[in-house]
Amino acid sequence: MPDRPACDVVTGRRQAARRANIEFSLRCRSRLILVHSDHHAASGDAHEPLRGGFTSTRFVLVEPSHPGNIGAAARALKTMGFSRLVLVAPRVPQAQRDPEAIAMASGADDVLAGAHVVPTLADALAGTQWSLAMTARMREYGPPPGTPREAALDACRQVAAHGDIAIVFGNERTGLSNDDVERCSALAHIPANPAYSSLNLAQAVQLLSYELRLAYLASGEPGAALPTAGPAPVSSPLASSEDIERMYVHLENALIALDFLDPANPKKLMSRLRRLFARSGLEREEVNIVRGIAKRILLLKGKDDA
Repeated sequence: MPDRPACDVVTGRRQAARRANIEFSLRCRSRLILVHSDHHAASGDAHEPLRGGFTSTRFVLVEPSHPGNIGAAARALKTMGFSRLVLVAPRVPQAQRDPEAIAMASGADDVLAGAHVVPTLADALAGTQWSLAMTARMREYGPPPGTPREAALDACRQVAAHGDIAIVFGNERTGLSNDDVERCSALAHIPANPAYSSLNLAQAVQLLSYELRLAYLASGEPGAALPTAGPAPVSSPLASSEDIERMYVHLENALIALDFLDPANPKKLMSRLRRLFARSGLEREEVNIVRGIAKRILLLKGKDDA
């Protein structure tokens, strides 16, 4: 059999490659159509509810200004499998019923309608053992910041070991106050473009909920601990946010009784102490020790115990 001309060989290869590309494109297209139809067919069906971190993580918006952002945040949460939304003193009363919020929720009406409204961040954090503050700027005080991905891995460990956690976002214009940041256990900063780092509130919620979803699903069992190079979760229960705040009040009273803290000119002492304790992840027994020391100081100074 005579050899085929080189040009025929090249042409044959091109035709074969073209046929392969067409077949591949058709397979991809049919797969996309199948996924699309499956999505719509299943949209009305009941899905197995997610567990673990998906139900133990609450998202807290502090003094949000625009109802539309609240609705968009609800949509962001639902797309990632979360449903617990808490609003701290929203600027618009009954914001979750606002037409703009409902429109921006775009089908996440259940998350929006189920949003819990509270007057203070302390109320929003009640019952949690760990909380993450999101910030757009670096802080002199408060916990050292991490990236959203690092924070998500940490959150995964905290949920597995201690249960309910909170992710806290500030309002659209000023973000979180220093007091709000100091009240939280950890701090995360989104490393956006320094020349234009402004993120919409709902965009920030979407980004964090996405990272948390990846972390929870990657653990195999939603909410289970992820293997990391970091320290293993402590075996003793973490102190609740309420216990920690009472400890700070008790400790501050003791330091005032010792004349170590001047209430008229406190400077940054309590802020620095908050940052110190935030790095350690206080256990319930450790809080009791600090409060025991404060109680003894007040007793020796003849002051009323906190």
